[in-house]
Amino acid sequence: MTIVIIRTFILYALVVIVLRMLGKRQIAQLQPFELVVIIMISELAAVPSSDIGIPLFSGIIPILILLISGVALQYLTLKSEKARSFICGKPTILIAKGKILENEFKRIRYNISDLLEQLRIKNVPNISDVEYAILETNGEMSVIPKSQKRPTIPEDFQITTKYEGLPLTLIMDGLVQAENLKKANVDLQWLQQEMKKQQLTSFDQVLLASLDSTGSLFIQGKNKSGK
Repeated sequence: MTIVIIRTFILYALVVIVLRMLGKRQIAQLQPFELVVIIMISELAAVPSSDIGIPLFSGIIPILILLISGVALQYLTLKSEKARSFICGKPTILIAKGKILENEFKRIRYNISDLLEQLRIKNVPNISDVEYAILETNGEMSVIPKSQKRPTIPEDFQITTKYEGLPLTLIMDGLVQAENLKKANVDLQWLQQEMKKQQLTSFDQVLLASLDSTGSLFIQGKNKSGK
């Protein structure tokens, strides 16, 4: 039993590292060849972890080969548009200028129900509001509404807005983020003074503290009951 646990831990750690090296994309964002690599890796890792009669390296070596193959294909699709088109395919336009392209649906074996579902996911319940709908190579749907149906933005009214950067987290679950303090050009003394305004005397009492680009500080203390 101990051997099985050790082998499983080793293979689990290896698979986590391999998947991390393959990139940060979610399952829904993977190209077909990337999904195949992940499925094969999971299968290869499962067999030697449960069967101690199979040498551990018999599971590790194929996983490393798949890692190399996956990274090589990623690099190839990155550098060559022809290779990307061949390996990943091309996006398919399903709606163009507000008209459904029926022949494209038949060609890729896609149906209207799938289209309507994807439009609802994109918060476009009315198909008549769509100018273009494009099925991307990873299966995601890109929707471009008609110009009169798009949400308005300040630029439409010629309104000049102030710059908004990313807020910096200064305290997270009682832990001070020293690097972000430096980026925000503030120190612990200033932070403690701001905490005292909300009757918080210790960093451990703070659930979250963040500072936005306008200098506005958000602080929320932890629930004293622990619930």
